[in-house]
Amino acid sequence: MDFYLYILYSPKFDKFYIGYSADPWIRLEQHNSGTFHKFTSSYRPWELAAVFKIGRDRSLAMKMEKFIKKQKSRSLLEKLIDVNFVPEGFLAQLLRVPHVRD
Repeated sequence: MDFYLYILYSPKFDKFYIGYSADPWIRLEQHNSGTFHKFTSSYRPWELAAVFKIGRDRSLAMKMEKFIKKQKSRSLLEKLIDVNFVPEGFLAQLLRVPHVRD
């Protein structure tokens, strides 16, 4: 099973959220409908701003998520959602994937 890093954006509240999942499209539905996640339930509706394939290594997906969250940088998240941005260093292994589904 492959894992993905995803960035959500709430246009209504101008907020970002980052997470990892085996299926970010289902995860988006959960963030927008479930009541189990305190932060994301407060800023609905969410939309996928970016999706990156990590591969089969769940621990790497967790490390990437933690690394980005520790930066506490909105500008980094804005760069990551920009399709023209090329990540460097630890983030260079991120592989952007199309996230629009029919």
